[in-house]
Amino acid sequence: MANATQFPDLGSELTRKIIECAISVHRYFGPGLLESVYEECMAIEFAKAGLKFKKQYFMPVNYNGCVIKDAYKLDFWVEDKVVVELKAVDKMTPPFDAQIITYMKLSKSPLGLLINFNEKLVKDGIKRFALTEFNS
Repeated sequence: MANATQFPDLGSELTRKIIECAISVHRYFGPGLLESVYEECMAIEFAKAGLKFKKQYFMPVNYNGCVIKDAYKLDFWVEDKVVVELKAVDKMTPPFDAQIITYMKLSKSPLGLLINFNEKLVKDGIKRFALTEFNS
């Protein structure tokens, strides 16, 4: 099991950079576009910020000793540490929280950002998640 001591820096600087990228994209377009457009723009901003990231990254799951290839897909995996899930929806619902938490556990990522671009101010659509333990 991992615990908080294995992640002495829980990524406040890294998540700040990711949020700055989201704010930059949102300032340019505002709400109302498809998630896929925001995703492409976020990739541009991540690259400009010098962040290492994987976009639409498929990850496997181990089930009872069997590997299920491409079991789930992260919108972004930044610096192999932060799961970033993007939304462009009218209302955030609990299944979105469950989705990112599950992705964080499966990828063993200590941090996650759930970003909904369909807000007047994108800061109102950002939720930060931090895990201190993973089930093996």
